[in-house]
Amino acid sequence: QVQLVESGGGLVQAGGSLRLSCAASGGSYVMGWFRQAPGKEREFAAGISRNGGYTRYVDSVKGRFAISRDAAKNMVYLQMNNLKPEDTAVYFCAASSLPLPGQARESYNYWGLGTQVTVSS
Repeated sequence: QVQLVESGGGLVQAGGSLRLSCAASGGSYVMGWFRQAPGKEREFAAGISRNGGYTRYVDSVKGRFAISRDAAKNMVYLQMNNLKPEDTAVYFCAASSLPLPGQARESYNYWGLGTQVTVSS
């Protein structure tokens, strides 16, 4: 049984930083971070391969966000720098059985409950 638990969200001013964490149990998977703003669809933000050697990002976060993983601790992280008000959303950790991280929600089999990130202007 795969369980994903996110933490690290909060309120930050524009230009600030946050690091999200996802504690994963139940096996080794491709991992992704998605986000969902109020009234909007859940969208892909970042993904990482099983060994951490491949990452991908949505264009809007490239150069500001960095996804990483610590296999020994079964943790996945999302370092978010230079945050903008439009980054405000609930952020979800997700696990996929595919060989590489995809951007479609349907690519992911398991989901956490999410953590709120609010960026004030």
